[in-house]
Amino acid sequence: MTNSEQYKREIMKDLAQGNVEYLDNVNTDSTEEYQTFDDFAQRTTTDQRRQLFNQSLHPERISPSQMEPELQKAISQIKPNERDDVARAFFKQLKERGLDENRLQQQLSLSTHNTNRMTAEDVSKLASFTYHNHPDVFRQVLAEQPGIIKFLSNPIVAGIIGIAAAKWLGSRK
Repeated sequence: MTNSEQYKREIMKDLAQGNVEYLDNVNTDSTEEYQTFDDFAQRTTTDQRRQLFNQSLHPERISPSQMEPELQKAISQIKPNERDDVARAFFKQLKERGLDENRLQQQLSLSTHNTNRMTAEDVSKLASFTYHNHPDVFRQVLAEQPGIIKFLSNPIVAGIIGIAAAKWLGSRK
C-alpha cells in the first residue's frame, strides 16, 4: 500500500469517527459514521457537500500545479458515463456565467464540446480551467458529482478535504 493510499484510509477513518478533538466526550452516533468515501458521498446531500467544499477547496490553499495532475488522474479513473456527467455539469454552470460551449471548446483546445464524446483529457482541461478561473463553479460541480474526489490521491488535497469533512461532521454532532 502506498503512503497516499494509507493516508486516504486514515482520513476516511477520521471522517467516520468525527473530529474527536472538538467532540471530547460526545459519543459518536453510528448512523453518522461513514465507512468509505462512497458511503459519505451517498449519505450526504449536495448542499452539505457544497458547504464542505466552500470551506476547504480554494486555489490559494491547493495550487493549480498541485491540483491539475490530480484532476487528470482522477478524471481518467472515473467511469465514462460519470465523466460525461461531470463535463455536462461544468458546461451547465459555466453557461450560467455566460461562457459558451463552442467558445470554451476553442479556447481550451477541446476535441469537442459534446459531453458524450469528450475524452478524459478534454474533461481535465475543462476542470482545470474552472478551478483556475471559477473556483466557486468548480466546488459546485464537485458537490454535485463527488465521484472525482475519491480518486484524488495527493496527500495535500486529501488532507484539506478530510480536515473540512471532519469539521463538518463535528459540527453535526
